Amino acid sequence: MTILDLKKHLIQRISEINDSNFLEAIKTILDTKSAVISLTVEQRAEIKQSQEQINQGIFITQDQLDEEFEKWADEN
Repeated sequence: MTILDLKKHLIQRISEINDSNFLEAIKTILDTKSAVISLTVEQRAEIKQSQEQINQGIFITQDQLDEEFEKWADEN
């Protein structure tokens, strides 16, 4: 199925839907796909700093964090 065929198929299927909640969900998906995220200078700097820390091995894995949390929770 080509992209054009898929678009036509989706348009046809959407036109048959009468459930407003379902249509709102589709709208949310479409809005999310087309949303442009604008970052501030500070946010870009924080992301760059985080990437540098990861490259230097300065991070903790989710498993390590979970273990630390479990230890902390057991102590309290």
